[in-house]
Amino acid sequence: MTASLRKKYIGSRAFYRTVLTVAVPIMIQNGITQFVGMLDNIMVGLVGTEQMTGVSIANTLIFVFNLAVFGAVSGAGIFGAQFYGSGNDAGVRSAFRFKLLICAALTATGFAVFVLLGEPLIMLYLRGEGTPEMIAASLGYAKEYLHIMLIGLVPFVLTQCYAGTLRESGQTVVPMVAGIISVLVNLCCNAILIFGLLGFPKLGSAGAAIATVIARFVELAIVLLWAHLHPNRCPYFVGAYRSMRIPKELFFRILRKTLPLMLNETLWAGGMALLSQAYSVHGYDVVAADNICRTIANVFSVSFIAMGTAIGIIVGQLLGANKNEEAVDSNRKLIFFAVVICVFIGGVMAALAPVYPRIYNTTDAVRSLAAKFIVIAGLCMPINSLASACYFTLRSGGKTLITFFFDSFYVCVLTVPLAMLLTHAVGISIVPLYLICQLVDLGKCAVGMILIKKGIWIHNIVEEENHEEHRVLSEA
Repeated sequence: MTASLRKKYIGSRAFYRTVLTVAVPIMIQNGITQFVGMLDNIMVGLVGTEQMTGVSIANTLIFVFNLAVFGAVSGAGIFGAQFYGSGNDAGVRSAFRFKLLICAALTATGFAVFVLLGEPLIMLYLRGEGTPEMIAASLGYAKEYLHIMLIGLVPFVLTQCYAGTLRESGQTVVPMVAGIISVLVNLCCNAILIFGLLGFPKLGSAGAAIATVIARFVELAIVLLWAHLHPNRCPYFVGAYRSMRIPKELFFRILRKTLPLMLNETLWAGGMALLSQAYSVHGYDVVAADNICRTIANVFSVSFIAMGTAIGIIVGQLLGANKNEEAVDSNRKLIFFAVVICVFIGGVMAALAPVYPRIYNTTDAVRSLAAKFIVIAGLCMPINSLASACYFTLRSGGKTLITFFFDSFYVCVLTVPLAMLLTHAVGISIVPLYLICQLVDLGKCAVGMILIKKGIWIHNIVEEENHEEHRVLSEA
């Protein structure tokens, strides 16, 4: 690489210190969370294939709700990061209140959908080959797990509101510590409740759900208490509950940015759920193999997820401070860094493919299929990293409508219909189908890089709000 290219794509040591200060705590927190989730999955898998399949299906449905919350919080988070970058604590507080209000509405909707439509949604994934006894058992375990997990929706959404606001203001360590403690609690409770240790009853998949709910309340308690016990470091939380008032114009500005993003995350998660359903048509074993692959993929994908979040925070703060040239330069180096990291991490994941499925108490056919899925997912991880980096870049400048078409529209209009067509019309086997669905994201990467190069994402969305606040203060 020539000196000019190194200067263009590789930053200074100070640059990477800043990046890692933001990304590493997020990576550690998410990594530990996903690692314990993997252990949770293994523990349930040791009990039996039916329980593992039931939990996997329930978590696929909960994933859609989680992504809807993530989209809602992230939409307001765009404003939070830029308000913080411009030194506007009142703006950050308003963004936090918006998160609380919209997440309350989402939680009520989630409760209604899971209670009223839980069983028919679960049955969508149990239409492949499998004995009636296996299908009935998986359905029962999935319903039981899902109903217990409903208790954890409230602490989950509140934690997302607080942790997101803390990260947007550079306070990434506290959510990390809370997450670490939470997953350790989850791990201990999993072992006790799933296998019936220390005199507790052996609850299997239900024990896994109870452990997760307990851990979510612990995580919320830590984040909430720290946020309100440190007013000097978190002035935007002071008086946050005196009212839920948000300036009307700002409320609708945030709403206009949030709705496309929330819809995007929900449809993307829904698209992933439909993709899993398309895979499940190929047989009962595919559901279990896909679950094993997704579990280990979640552990390794924390690298590009953390880098994407770091891109959103760092670039968003620079845009809020009107440092556009620095934002462009930093963004280019961040994208390059994220992809290079995932070349190595994806390679390690592919190398571990034959080892990981052996841990599960399942059939050789499921283990073999899972190993093939893991190799494909590992080799395609740099593609996922680039797509994620493009998505967070566009989002950092408030281009949420564009991210909607770039992300979920792409999945729902191209990837899912292609999977359905290849499954039902062509009759392609599952491994080539899985590979094709992964490679489809190359098109998304191409579109994303074109949009980034055009610079349409370079936009300070809070400048007008800051000017209005300064005008009011000067008149007073």
